[in-house]
Amino acid sequence: MGALKIIFYMLGGIIFLFLVFLLYFTITEYRPEEKIVIQNNPDAPVIKKDTFQVVIWNIGYCGLGSDMSFFYDGGDQVRTSRENTIKNLKGIKGVLDTNRSSDFILLQEVDTSSKRSHHINQFNDLTNHMEEFFGYFAGNYQVQFVPVPVKSPLGKVKSGLATFTRFFPGQVTRYSFPGNYPWPRRLFMLDRCFLVSRYKLPDDAELLVVNTHNSAYDNGKLKKQEMSYLKEFLLEEYSNGNYIIVGGDWNQYPPGIDSLPEISNRYATDQAPVIEDDFMPSGWKWMFDSGVPTNRALDKPFNEDSEIRIIDFYLVSPNIKPLHVETTDLKFEYSDHQPVSLSFKIE
Repeated sequence: MGALKIIFYMLGGIIFLFLVFLLYFTITEYRPEEKIVIQNNPDAPVIKKDTFQVVIWNIGYCGLGSDMSFFYDGGDQVRTSRENTIKNLKGIKGVLDTNRSSDFILLQEVDTSSKRSHHINQFNDLTNHMEEFFGYFAGNYQVQFVPVPVKSPLGKVKSGLATFTRFFPGQVTRYSFPGNYPWPRRLFMLDRCFLVSRYKLPDDAELLVVNTHNSAYDNGKLKKQEMSYLKEFLLEEYSNGNYIIVGGDWNQYPPGIDSLPEISNRYATDQAPVIEDDFMPSGWKWMFDSGVPTNRALDKPFNEDSEIRIIDFYLVSPNIKPLHVETTDLKFEYSDHQPVSLSFKIE
């Protein structure tokens, strides 16, 4: 009986500590409001040009270079070394240097204080590096401790979206996407959002540049809620006479991509959902480069047999004319995503 009593008390203690663990993270859970104004400046100047260039890139917190295989994708690594993180950050800054003529740079998975990226404040580093740009940050992953994998937990994560712009915006706002995972899983997952920067144009119109990062690793339910919310937001803004461009990591394929022979023969379109052809009304345009992948699977280090996808692209409103879209093929050297640039003109 004595041994059974000891086992009983030990199990009771473990259960108690686990419940305390969940209670602590429930109390301290990051619960951002639906709309958070990061900056508001009614006196922002009017932009008098009509042709622009934008770049999108999920930089993978500088920890998902070509050598990385990630446990969440079936790989065997949790994080890369600090040396590799610094090397990737340096390489990413070098690529951004080649895009310094861009008007807007929209980044995803930018860490500010995470164990997975050795607590390097990447947003501050990039802001200091691109001193001619205004930089704005919106958190979408703020957890004090991610407990998986058990043998080597991911630990603290503070990460989000970063928008860099040459123009002083009239307003920058973080919008929370609806939906989340059930409790307690949601305590350790991302709180998805999109970041909107507004710029004054002549005739009281605004140019909206939207930086988005939609859900991954879900059964499609979260994506559906997010896309419905985003669609309603975009259509309302367009009805107000504004010009809109959305770019980022959608974690799904753009409409019509599965009907292109060069896509279906090369990319694993069955590994990510495809946005419906009629998702947006006539006139809205989805812009992507069908010749170069934007994302790779992380089940192993990158090689010619790796699964590749196109899930980073743009959506532009009918009153904007796209001029050229191009994905820079870096062979995924610094991130599991590749940068995509778009030039466009306001009509």
